[in-house]
Amino acid sequence: MAHNLKKGLSKPEAMKIRSIQSVSELRESLKTHDRTFVLLYKSNSPTSGCAESYLNETSEKVAEAHILKADVNSVRDIHPAYGVDTVPSLLIFEKENLKNIVKGCQTSDYYKNLIENQLYQAAASDVTGGPSVTVYSTPTCPWCTTMKNYLRQHRIPFTDVDVSADPAMARELVNRTGQTGVPQAEINGEMVVGFDKAKINRLLNING
Repeated sequence: MAHNLKKGLSKPEAMKIRSIQSVSELRESLKTHDRTFVLLYKSNSPTSGCAESYLNETSEKVAEAHILKADVNSVRDIHPAYGVDTVPSLLIFEKENLKNIVKGCQTSDYYKNLIENQLYQAAASDVTGGPSVTVYSTPTCPWCTTMKNYLRQHRIPFTDVDVSADPAMARELVNRTGQTGVPQAEINGEMVVGFDKAKINRLLNING
């Protein structure tokens, strides 16, 4: 299990974000990667320049990420194809399926955490057996990052649900636990509220 998870998180040489010129070029590129991140931006826009700059920083830190970009001033067929009405927007694809859209300019740490989580999920999806773990989190929550890093440290595959992007799931979580904060986790059917290390260790048979 450990080798399969870490294989997808190796550190190859960093690559610059590649510009694409059409929706057909994008769709061809999607076929070759489990996760693809596409920044739609507008040249000469300060907000777009902010997003592009931070994503460039992220691409240097997370070299294995497949990140593309398209300037909507010249590439006019991608945003209508995926219902994007504002830029900058970061489109997150799983294979050829659009899974999420992050709008506006976020920080470099936000993009780094988001992309690392997505790449980890892609690696974890190839692992069969083991415990069933779902983490409910938000990208800006420090304890959420701590919990997910702890699970990664112990080679525990998990599904990460961003409740800030899924209001229905956030309501369901409150109904289940009575708690509005994150992180929360479901481990083999049992809920864990907050980064409760002792309970996580007990449920996952972690020594430490």
